[in-house]
Amino acid sequence: MIKMFSLKQNCWFIRKVVIWRAVASIAWSVLLLPVTSAVFVLLSRFSLFHPIQWISECTSLLTASSTIFSLVVLCGVVLITGLFNLEFYTLVPSIPCSRMALLGTVLHPRQCVHSLVYCTMGMLVMWCASVTIGGRYSTLGIPCRQSESGEVVTCLNEYHLFLLLAGAFMGYSHSFLGVVQNMYYVSFQPIQQYKYPRFKGCLPMVLKCSVIQSLYSARNFAALYFFFGYVPKTWISSTLHLQIDSSLQPLDSLTGLLDFSLLYHLSISGTFLYFTWYLTVLLFRIYVTEAYSFPVQSTFTEDAEQCLPKVLAETNTLVMKFLALQDLALLSQHSLSRRLEVFSLSQPGGHPHNWNAISRECMSLLSELTQRLLAHQDAVASNGRVKSQSASIDTRSASSSSSGTEDVAETPRLSVPLRTPGSVFTSSVGGVHSALTAPFTPDVDSPFSSPAIRRLVGQQEPRSPWFGTVQSPHIMRRGPKLWSASTDSQSNGSPPASPATVPSPPAANQKPSFLAQWLQNRREQVKSFLAKRVLIVYLFNKLPEASSQALFADSQAHIWALQGLSHLVAASFSEDQFGVVQTTLPSILSCLVVLLEAVDRHFKLPHASSKPVRTVCSMGDSTYKTLRFALRAALKTAIYKITTTFGEHLNAVNISTEHRKRLQQFLEFKE
Repeated sequence: MIKMFSLKQNCWFIRKVVIWRAVASIAWSVLLLPVTSAVFVLLSRFSLFHPIQWISECTSLLTASSTIFSLVVLCGVVLITGLFNLEFYTLVPSIPCSRMALLGTVLHPRQCVHSLVYCTMGMLVMWCASVTIGGRYSTLGIPCRQSESGEVVTCLNEYHLFLLLAGAFMGYSHSFLGVVQNMYYVSFQPIQQYKYPRFKGCLPMVLKCSVIQSLYSARNFAALYFFFGYVPKTWISSTLHLQIDSSLQPLDSLTGLLDFSLLYHLSISGTFLYFTWYLTVLLFRIYVTEAYSFPVQSTFTEDAEQCLPKVLAETNTLVMKFLALQDLALLSQHSLSRRLEVFSLSQPGGHPHNWNAISRECMSLLSELTQRLLAHQDAVASNGRVKSQSASIDTRSASSSSSGTEDVAETPRLSVPLRTPGSVFTSSVGGVHSALTAPFTPDVDSPFSSPAIRRLVGQQEPRSPWFGTVQSPHIMRRGPKLWSASTDSQSNGSPPASPATVPSPPAANQKPSFLAQWLQNRREQVKSFLAKRVLIVYLFNKLPEASSQALFADSQAHIWALQGLSHLVAASFSEDQFGVVQTTLPSILSCLVVLLEAVDRHFKLPHASSKPVRTVCSMGDSTYKTLRFALRAALKTAIYKITTTFGEHLNAVNISTEHRKRLQQFLEFKE
């Protein structure tokens, strides 16, 4: 899981902004605890036929020392929950592409520690709830009289034990669903709202999710306790030397579980537990995703790192980069004064440093996504089989400027072997290697992966003739179907770059030894044997939409880059006094068209265009499942924004013929 931030990062934004936002969310969660606790007390002591007595008991209970101590314990639980939110939350969700990968995430040692802590916190919350309810739930040991001797001894209170074990079960369920439903994923709202209206609008949803999850957990725990409840009951009674009262109906029986009062208190206690945790999660999301305004330029040198052009190039603090892209999208639409700062020239020198840095970073993000999509398309054919012959990606960065300004550095043309998701998507930030990339990796270690797949992802056998070389000796330039000729060579009058010369692979001088051949044959036999086992196939087969979702898991950043870039280009038609945008307009248009063609090709793959199934109400954010559709819509909107603004003036822009034909379709509103 990619962490959104780390407390060890020495970054001004983490120290001055993120930490204080997290502290504010925890503080509000603690301040809301007395309100939620009071509501829980009213519901736990509810009496329809004795309303006067009900109100008086609740009033006295709210001021009791046991309630105050329970509030202190609950404050500690909320504090630990807030710290876990701060440590585990991520802006790019972790999407396992197979059930085996999901199982590995659940059984990871760090996740096991997380589950253990939440089990403990669940028991603490349920202990506070049982003390608040009182009566038969108050203590673990109760006095009872033995039937043989009539002696008064201390017996195990199974009702109290039942609630404690239910709290541990709900704590583990919360931790488990945090992985399965990506509850630690923080998404940004498409429509900006102030904190209070957003909190008020989300509160009914949080309450609904708490009730539904509590009912599901109560049902599952009751079934689990029915079959295995005697195990913890016997172990705790023997460990604490507590007798079992045989005169009472045991709860691990059908008669004992069909107790309306028990199920009611279990449900409202579970709702209180989930609501406390979900409220902390909601407040954390609201505070962390609040918009932040970065200055476009600064008068003082020491504040230069806090300016928007510098922040956009940040590679370590992901939350700051996302908020900077969000700020760019907002200023491009709603702030005239800040747009003029983007279009301004430096003094002295008269260079458009702000625009060059912003446009370069946006086009770098979009070009990285284009290369990622092409790598995936080259690795997987439309019918799910691997192509027999790999083609090289002869990419040309659309962020290169046709002008000679010193700030816009041309991205060199690359004639490189095929980059597959295994080599692209696990790289770090910077150019193609971006930490915003989705955690997609093909199942090269699967028992069903063929040698062709391993060659595509760069895992050749040591004795393979392709080991240490490119995947194919026939490196061919991609046709104009997707990668059209660039305009830079045409404008400069230079001939297009020829494909790189690739040396032929050396012939194998030695045959593999008998032992190596025998091991290879045995490995293939084991693979074929495992491929016939239903359970193995079920665990290792790819989930239908996981690959497509993982490719676009970080596309919120690309959506903001598209919005900011397109609105700035459209605004430059009337606001750019110095013509700084005109120098990069051909590169921007080429970058957008190439990305659109790559996205269109991706949506022709299986499961890429299928809508995700709607899930039951949960706090897990599932917006990442539809990011690919949002990106495609934002991309077409961005191109329409530019074409409708410039109109026929685009005919004077120096771009390739293929790109001009595609833009003409937008001018005629045929897309």
